[in-house]
Amino acid sequence: MFVSYCPEMDIASCGEDINQAKENHLETILINIEDTKKMGTGTYKQFIEECGLEETDTDVLST
Repeated sequence: MFVSYCPEMDIASCGEDINQAKENHLETILINIEDTKKMGTGTYKQFIEECGLEETDTDVLST
């Protein structure tokens, strides 16, 4: 089992191999972002700021 972790977002995931761990991690991050957006603009912006990120386009985040 391989574990992947994003400390900026405090999100972890795992997979049976490295590629699966990466794919699962990306999916977990995207789900987390989508769920946070559903909570409202203020919550989403706060989440992004706390992660040390900024939205540069509607689909792109950068540090």
